[in-house]
Amino acid sequence: MKFVKLSHCLYYCDYHMAITTKYRHQWLNEGIFAYLQVKLTEIRKHYPLINFKTINYDPKQPDHIHLLISIPPTMSVGSVVRVVKSNTSRELKQKFPFLKKLYWGTDGIWSDGYFVSTVGVNEQTIKNYIENQGKEDSGQALLDL
Repeated sequence: MKFVKLSHCLYYCDYHMAITTKYRHQWLNEGIFAYLQVKLTEIRKHYPLINFKTINYDPKQPDHIHLLISIPPTMSVGSVVRVVKSNTSRELKQKFPFLKKLYWGTDGIWSDGYFVSTVGVNEQTIKNYIENQGKEDSGQALLDL
């Protein structure tokens, strides 16, 4: 676990996210997924605080992807999902023309919904942080950060 320190906050906001293809069409394969990974990491050029820690899909169920993603507390989960979906939709449809035919009349290739769950800090880490409050500024804390 790695905390991120900004000028006025310290955070660990990791999320497990699953995004499903529109109409549950099963078009994900190794080649498309490899390109998708590249496009997801390129999002960091414009949003450097969004960190994709793990990206994967199941070849047996090629209709959704799973992400382990770190999002800064200044951004909502919904806004990050929008950024991910809109950027990857545009790029994937451009690279793979069959997606334009499959999803004609619509901009998106992802379903409207998504799954998200927080990935929490364990209770002992929080307890240590609270108990050692005030020691951090003087450099005396031995926090498990």
